[in-house]
Amino acid sequence: TAPQLTRVGRMSARVQMSDAPTQVAQIQFIEGIDEPVVPDIKLTRSPDGSTGTATFLFDQPSFLESSVEPQGEITGMFMKDSEGVMKTTDVNAKFVNGKPRTVEAVYIMRSTPEFDRVMRFLERYAESHGLGFNKA
Repeated sequence: TAPQLTRVGRMSARVQMSDAPTQVAQIQFIEGIDEPVVPDIKLTRSPDGSTGTATFLFDQPSFLESSVEPQGEITGMFMKDSEGVMKTTDVNAKFVNGKPRTVEAVYIMRSTPEFDRVMRFLERYAESHGLGFNKA
């Protein structure tokens, strides 16, 4: 069974008085603009653990809102944290009645170190957004 992230509560803002890098992790579709909508995330992994996928499903992400002025080009989904940036261009919108409703992004992990890297990002993302893991 694949674990997935779900919202378990809201986090209050914290002030960190340290020069150490923050553990904040963000997802962006437009570079430099954090996506506030928290996705459902499903993970799969091959039996030998060498490959896997992370599927992100966003319900009505903010960048699709018609009231929002275009703020940049969408060139993929960027996962940013203290270790750096991971990117996928496998991003697809689903339409309902001619309007974009959901966005699905798939990140393919082709090695055990890459899977471990995604898991570290997801742990930081969960901590930053008040999420927890649930086994599906």
